[in-house]
Amino acid sequence: MSRFIEGEARTQATLFPEALDDYITEENPVRVIDVFVDGLNLAGMGFKTEPAVTGRPAYHPSTMLKLFIYGYLNRIQSSRRLERESGRNVELMWLQGRLAPDFKTIADFRKNNTKAITQVCREFVLICRKLDLFADSLVAIDGSKFKAVNNRNRNFTQAKIKHRLKQIDESIARYLGQIATADRLELATSKHKVERLESKIIKLKNEMDQLNKIQVQLNDIPDKQISLTDPDARSMATSGRGTGMVAYNVQAAVDSKHHLIMAHEVTNQGHDRAQLSNMATQAKAIMKTEGLSIVADRGYFSGEEIKACDDVGIITYLPKPQTSGNQSKGYFGKRDFIYHPEDDEYECPAGERAIFRFSREEKGKLISKYWSSECIRCDMKSQCTTGKYRRVSRWEHEGILDELEERMEQNPDMMKVRRSTVEHPFGTLKFWMGSTHFQMKTIKRVSAEMSLHVLAYNLKRVIKIMGSKQLIEVMQA
Repeated sequence: MSRFIEGEARTQATLFPEALDDYITEENPVRVIDVFVDGLNLAGMGFKTEPAVTGRPAYHPSTMLKLFIYGYLNRIQSSRRLERESGRNVELMWLQGRLAPDFKTIADFRKNNTKAITQVCREFVLICRKLDLFADSLVAIDGSKFKAVNNRNRNFTQAKIKHRLKQIDESIARYLGQIATADRLELATSKHKVERLESKIIKLKNEMDQLNKIQVQLNDIPDKQISLTDPDARSMATSGRGTGMVAYNVQAAVDSKHHLIMAHEVTNQGHDRAQLSNMATQAKAIMKTEGLSIVADRGYFSGEEIKACDDVGIITYLPKPQTSGNQSKGYFGKRDFIYHPEDDEYECPAGERAIFRFSREEKGKLISKYWSSECIRCDMKSQCTTGKYRRVSRWEHEGILDELEERMEQNPDMMKVRRSTVEHPFGTLKFWMGSTHFQMKTIKRVSAEMSLHVLAYNLKRVIKIMGSKQLIEVMQA
């Protein structure tokens, strides 16, 4: 007699439950999806809820939306995989009333309802606010690169084209040398080798013509970059030295209490410098609070952005980049000069005062210049400057940056809080997405796809925090 657990025979008759509902437990997340979608004003969000008078009847938007939310909640983003699951997955049969749309219908729904899908994600964020799941004090902001549907070989910049043209020239020269050698040797295999090399040269010359045409097109594009598969995707540097990918830069504002994503935005800029006030303002609007503190990394440091946050009552925490040109040369940096606001003067390392001289506009900023007349007689001048005077510049709103630096000194653990808060959601989302992050092309459609990922992430976290049953009761109230 076997000591293993044995299954039933496949020919054994089975009395299945009479209703699909008996298969779905009370805590099953599909019940949350069902209640959430049924409670939405789909027409107000932009979904087409009025069927056409003629033609084949369409699926109701609620049916398709439930399918997508379920798919992204269970790491099934492909329309073809969703089609297969609709026909064999008991949870989806319950959720959709045994409807099984084909993959083209599924894909078209996601493609044609980008703005409405984004609104659905925002609606769940508002539910989270209603449930008081957001911390009142602190939000972490960060950006991360997500791979686009565009191979690196189909993305072009001036530098890439220049490098590739140089490689082609070297290859053609090498092949021509091999052809000349083969002609001199006159071996039996020489003819076939020459034909093969000439074929390679023709391909390289065709590629060169194509690259030259693309180079001309680059001159008319503001950021001097072309992606052939996804026109909105851009080549971006990553944290690894000398590495990069063709990607989108996804911005997120994450609550420090439960790590819920309060606001997100997909951009195709490779840096974060212009995103601080945008994301902070979105987070503040979601929370409907007068005061808000935000923390970000040094990639967001921009005087204009920090001032924009300060103007609307948002307190910022982010480190200042140490990029002093003088310090890199071994001279005193600006940090070594102490500003005295009551006198509007700087005290230099030698104890002398650099006084205000004049102001002028530089790159749209009003900059004041300071220096001391004692520079020419100073014993420490060799450590300070090679010029006649050491000039110190000050932005008219630099007091805001001084206050920020003082806050960072008083709260040295802020960067640990930022890292443990905002990097967790990005890591989770990329793990769910797999090696191919996005399924769709163009920034508008990628934004809708990202909204589905964010909705699934937030939904899963809230179910973990509250439980499905309690969340359903709140949404039905």
